[in-house]
Amino acid sequence: MKGSIKLFEVFGISINIHVTFFLLLLLVLSGGIKWVFLVIAVFFFVTIHELCHSLMAKRFGITVREITLFPIGGISSMTKMPEKPSQEFFISIAGPLSNIAVIVILFYPMKYLVGDEVLFHPLSTMTWKLTFAYVYWINLMLAGFNLLPAFPMDGGRILRAILAVKLGYQKATKIAVTFGHLFALAFAYFGIVRFNIILIVIAIFIYTAASNEEAQVDVKEALKKFRVRDILPRDLITLPSDTTLAKVLELIFHSHQEDFPVMDGGEMVGFLTRQDIMINIHNFGMEKQVGDVMRKSFPKVKETDPLTKAQALMHERQMGALPVMKDDKVVGVITLEDIGRVYAMVSQKA
Repeated sequence: MKGSIKLFEVFGISINIHVTFFLLLLLVLSGGIKWVFLVIAVFFFVTIHELCHSLMAKRFGITVREITLFPIGGISSMTKMPEKPSQEFFISIAGPLSNIAVIVILFYPMKYLVGDEVLFHPLSTMTWKLTFAYVYWINLMLAGFNLLPAFPMDGGRILRAILAVKLGYQKATKIAVTFGHLFALAFAYFGIVRFNIILIVIAIFIYTAASNEEAQVDVKEALKKFRVRDILPRDLITLPSDTTLAKVLELIFHSHQEDFPVMDGGEMVGFLTRQDIMINIHNFGMEKQVGDVMRKSFPKVKETDPLTKAQALMHERQMGALPVMKDDKVVGVITLEDIGRVYAMVSQKA
C-alpha cells in the first residue's frame, strides 16, 4: 500500500506500517514512555488480530499480500473476498476470537504479575503495573468494538454472513450497512458533544466504508448479468514472438489495443501486457523481441465467464488485462478499463 513501510514478513504476509502511524506516536510522546509503550503494545495485538483474519482467509484459498497498520487500526489486503457466507463468517470472527483468547490465556499470569487490585483497577498509566493491566484489557475492548454488528467492523461482516444464508448477499449487506450508518452517527454525536476528534474520525471512516461496500455490492450484483463476450472488443491484434518492442509501441499508437497475445504457428505461446512493454523498453531498449520478455505463465478467461470472475482474477494476479478464449483459441483481450466502463454505466443506473 502506498505510503507504508514494511516492518517484517510472517507466513508470507508483509506487515507494514503507514506513515500516518508516526503522527500518533508523536501525539502520545508527550504522555511519556508508558503511553508510547501502550500504543506499541496495542498495535502488536492489532497485528495478531489481523493475522488471524489473514490466516483463516489463506485456509480458504484467499491470498493475503500484506497487513497495513493505521492509527485507527489495521487492514488486511486480500486478493478477493470470501465466496461463501460461511467463509466470511469464520474469517471475520477469527480476529475478535484472537483477542478473547489473549484475555483467557493471560488472565492468571496477569493476576500473578500485577495482583487483583491492579488488574481490576480503572484503566491508567500511572505505574508500569497499571500500564500492563491497561494493555491486557485493551484486548477485550478490541474484541468488543470489532464485534459491533455494524459494517465495516467484523461484527457487521459476521451479521452479513448469517443473514446472507436466508436473505442473499445484497439484502444482507444493506442491513449490515444500515447498522454501520447508525453506529457512525452515534460515534459522531458523542465525538461532537465530548469534543473527541478520534470518535469523529472513526465515525467518518465507518460511514464511508459502509457506504462504499454497499455501492460495490450493488454494482457487483448488477455485473453478474454480464459475460466477458458482452464487452469483448471485436478487433484483435496478435504478435509473433520475433516482434520488436519498437513495433509493439507503434501498434499501440495506431490502435486501441495495449495488451497482446503472442502467437507462433497458430498457438498462443505468451502474453504481453502494457506493464511488460513499458518496463522492458526501459530495461532493454526498443529492439528487444517480444519472445524474450513475454509472460509464459498467465491466467485466461472464457468468453462465457462472468465479468466478476475476470475482474477477480485480474485483481488476484495483479494484471490489467487477460486473454479471452473460445474452444481453446484466443478471441480477444479484456482489460480492467473495459470492466470499469461497465461499472460506470451500471453505477449510474443503480
